[in-house]
Amino acid sequence: MTDMLSTLKARGFFAQCTNTKGLSLAMDRESITFYVGCDPTGPSLHIGHMVPFFAFRHLKEAGHKGIALVGGGTARIGDPSGKSEMRKVLDYEILDSNAASIKAQLTRFLGDALFENNKDWLANLNYIDFLRDIGRHFSVNRMLSFEAYKLRMETGLSFLEFNYQLLQSYDFLELYRRRRCVLQIGGDDQWGNIVAGADLIRRVEGAEVFGMTFPLVTTSDGKKMGKTEKGAVFLDPALTSPYEFFQYWRNVQDADVGRFLLMFTFLSPDQCGELCKAGANINEAKERLAWEVTALIHGKDEADRARSGAKAAFGGGGDTNAMPSVTLSRAKFEAGYNVVELFFDAGLAATKSEARRLVEQGGAFTGGETLSAAADIKAAIGEDALHNGELILRAGKKRYCRVLT
Repeated sequence: MTDMLSTLKARGFFAQCTNTKGLSLAMDRESITFYVGCDPTGPSLHIGHMVPFFAFRHLKEAGHKGIALVGGGTARIGDPSGKSEMRKVLDYEILDSNAASIKAQLTRFLGDALFENNKDWLANLNYIDFLRDIGRHFSVNRMLSFEAYKLRMETGLSFLEFNYQLLQSYDFLELYRRRRCVLQIGGDDQWGNIVAGADLIRRVEGAEVFGMTFPLVTTSDGKKMGKTEKGAVFLDPALTSPYEFFQYWRNVQDADVGRFLLMFTFLSPDQCGELCKAGANINEAKERLAWEVTALIHGKDEADRARSGAKAAFGGGGDTNAMPSVTLSRAKFEAGYNVVELFFDAGLAATKSEARRLVEQGGAFTGGETLSAAADIKAAIGEDALHNGELILRAGKKRYCRVLT
């Protein structure tokens, strides 16, 4: 196995490969061109989408040429892989806007990578010609043997979605013809689509190309990685602030730290091992993980601010200006701010019912350095609770908000 494949495997980026030996020989001979695709089904990627793009950067830094394919065409159908029901069909204008946002996010992370949008060759396909030239190479029986389709057969698979594998396979063929792309990488849920694309190129062009997938990342307790109580951990700072992003990584379980350092940072394996060796301070390792990933996604300045805000929130110094904040009416404090309304207005509870439960269960705290539980849902927080016009709120053990008036 080539050094590059060994590196990817050691860092957790290897589940299956169509021909490991053949790919290893191809990489040893010369620089190869590879691609990763993602559909713009939302305005932002979340951290779970980024696993293949971390592998992308390792391959790119080893001298291989990467293509980031934004699926402006395939998103018009929607990939059934990993879904229990059909995706919502989005307007083309929304998909175009999402594609532009995602390209901007990936450009910041990948730098000078090549970008393509499969809308350029899929949007105006002649369907009859496509079926004659491409569809004839696909066996329905074989398609239904792949896990993505087998699972959906139990709940219902639309004919629209059934076409998805043909289109993704055609993407691989098109990139092979345009860029001599010989490798597609992606999550393990894409295995069937990737194998189908490699098979299509073999049938149409008589060439061998390769596919490689990565494990779908879960936390040590089996939950989907990148999910929180508030939902996915997005790259867009308007959806997940850099502070919240930092805190997600700072609060991962101890058992996940070493694995996540290898996958989501570019620290050497030796550095990762040193941070997690027996007797090391696991909290220092978590803080390093949080800083490294936040710096990669949001930049070093935002990572520094998030770390400083976290230290201020948890009593380790730092700058309270970097904490998540909200501005509320001082008049409400002068009149006596109901604690349930206060936690709802501060965004520490999604609904007033949730805020009420938070208070009743003793999880709502008000104050500065000495926090006191606000245990009465009728309690009123007065002006005397403010210090220089500010108040620090805490929900549970880890969520803070700086209230300004």
